[in-house]
Amino acid sequence: MNDYISKRLFQGFICLHILHHAKGQPIYGSWMIDELAEHGYKLSPGTIFPILHSLEKEGLIEHYNENVQGKIRKYYKITELGKMELIKAKKYLFELVDEIGTETEDGNNV
Repeated sequence: MNDYISKRLFQGFICLHILHHAKGQPIYGSWMIDELAEHGYKLSPGTIFPILHSLEKEGLIEHYNENVQGKIRKYYKITELGKMELIKAKKYLFELVDEIGTETEDGNNV
């Protein structure tokens, strides 16, 4: 797979993962880095925070600050727009997996 396509897919998967978790509970950057690492993603703060800021700029998540052991931690939660976008993205993802999921590498169906 072309590195460009692979990178773009992983960016999309990361965004979906963030929205999925932000729907269930408020998340914060370092927790999300650890969560994504459990799925094989190796992200640094310099990668995750621009993604979080981008999702916030698009209105898909919003943040609030909380004092945790004397430090201000920025928590993110999904917005209504984010919930709608997550539903749409999952629909497209399931359709794609259904369509291409049974193809072999030579393009034939199993």
